[in-house]
Amino acid sequence: QVQLMESGGGSVQPGGSLRLSCTVSRVTYQTDCMAWFRQAPGKEREWVARIDSGEETKYADSVKGRFTISQDNAKDPLLLQMNNLKPENTAIYYCAKSERRCKEVLSTDFHPPAYGMDYWGKGTQVTISS
Repeated sequence: QVQLMESGGGSVQPGGSLRLSCTVSRVTYQTDCMAWFRQAPGKEREWVARIDSGEETKYADSVKGRFTISQDNAKDPLLLQMNNLKPENTAIYYCAKSERRCKEVLSTDFHPPAYGMDYWGKGTQVTISS
């Protein structure tokens, strides 16, 4: 069983930065889809960013230009660098993994609640407040 574990959450002021990290217990495929999601209180889980087999990256419009997803190789942690944070970014942030490529997931079942992902971490809280 693959396990994901997020870390790096915390509380910062607006305009601040945080870097989230997600470790993967076992690499099963060299091609996969890794992504970050978030869920704010009372809201549905939403997609934030994804990386396809460590190459192509995509971002939700709300975070484009401020967040950067990266993963050097399949054995390294998945990272999310978040800059210029805003109060509306407050949420629990989850990393997730599919053993399919992102393009395949997008074409089939990339929608709430599971977004077609096979594995999920337990989440890390990010709070933006002055």
